[in-house]
Amino acid sequence: MWSYRLSGINPETAKEVIIVQTINSGDWKHWQWIADYYGKSGVKKVIEELAMSEFRASALALAKVIFGVEKIQYATRSDKITATKNS
Repeated sequence: MWSYRLSGINPETAKEVIIVQTINSGDWKHWQWIADYYGKSGVKKVIEELAMSEFRASALALAKVIFGVEKIQYATRSDKITATKNS
């Protein structure tokens, strides 16, 4: 998460960002931290609610196995941005 000032991040309000960045770019100790902090079911819920395009394909494949994700939304990032602006 090189582009963030970590001292200013609230792990609750930035949960999606932290989970996505960790899955896409983190190493094993980072993955363990999100599992411990948010719980496997909490990480699974975030993954299932986000668009598939938020994740690198290989990282998502591993996350699906580790966190027991059975379904994930297929949507583009622009679909998510549009939905966020309209809510």
